Amino acid sequence: MNWDQIEGKWEQFKGSAREQWGKLTDDELAEARGNREQLAGLIQERYGKTKEEAEREIDEWQSRM
Repeated sequence: MNWDQIEGKWEQFKGSAREQWGKLTDDELAEARGNREQLAGLIQERYGKTKEEAEREIDEWQSRM
């Protein structure tokens, strides 16, 4: 599934993202609205990861969708 599809159906994928990154709040995920860069930034901030690590995690999560 490509990111445009995830972004377009973000309300459906928010729960899965919440399971993957439990430190992110529902409000943060709602604010991200499926924006990949914003999601990566939230992951970096909450988990202390580099941009590359956050992007890799998003890629892995996306491949499972």
